[in-house]
Amino acid sequence: MKIFKSIDDWKIYRAGLQESPLGFVPTMGALHPGHLSLVEASLARDVVTVVSVFINPKQFDDKADFEAYPADDGKDVEILEKAGVAAVLLPDTAQIYADDYRFKVSEAEFSRRLCGAHRPGHFDGVLTVVMRLLNLVRPDNAYFGEKDYQQLQLIHDMVSAFFMPVNIVACKTVREADGLAMSSRNQRLNSRQRALAAGFYATLKSSRTVTEASQTLADLGFSVDYVEDIANRRLAAVQLGNTRLIDNVEI
Repeated sequence: MKIFKSIDDWKIYRAGLQESPLGFVPTMGALHPGHLSLVEASLARDVVTVVSVFINPKQFDDKADFEAYPADDGKDVEILEKAGVAAVLLPDTAQIYADDYRFKVSEAEFSRRLCGAHRPGHFDGVLTVVMRLLNLVRPDNAYFGEKDYQQLQLIHDMVSAFFMPVNIVACKTVREADGLAMSSRNQRLNSRQRALAAGFYATLKSSRTVTEASQTLADLGFSVDYVEDIANRRLAAVQLGNTRLIDNVEI
């Protein structure tokens, strides 16, 4: 497995890479089985699989949240090497944002709803870093989880709007045994919060209406940001202490 901390070194490697198709999994590290399910999907489909690990500061609306985000590049690299990926891209902020974020991607409608309504600038940061990474890696297929459903839809639409030659592959949410969607943020839950967190998914599935779901979650002890039905999805975000959880279910 090749490891690239320099974007210039990566560009040289990418220019000489003839094998295809190439699959790409962008991550913010703190890898768990949810991330590995995306890697496995690429390994099954693509000749070459590339993973990036980059904690993107531009998608955090809360500095404390960014500083608390778990990071262990060494452990992540070990996991990816064992999985069998071809290359790992480990750029730093100075390389990704050499322009000091002068140029960014903004979406004017869906990004202002749901998580976007509660996290100003979040999706500008997400879309900007994803576009930059896609332009660097130039994959045939890029893999994203359905847990971040709003993000998935925005990335899909951005790629379409800018005629980018990449196929966005949606992968099912991977869950713990009690139904909680796997997330790096789950590490920040204490034992009481972790036990309570299982009720998030269960409530979204069992409630007949968004009003019922919101009330049930509040009664359980969650601070509810939103619960909203869009097309055939119920999307929600809640807070447990200082930890924000998101999820969605088909309806």
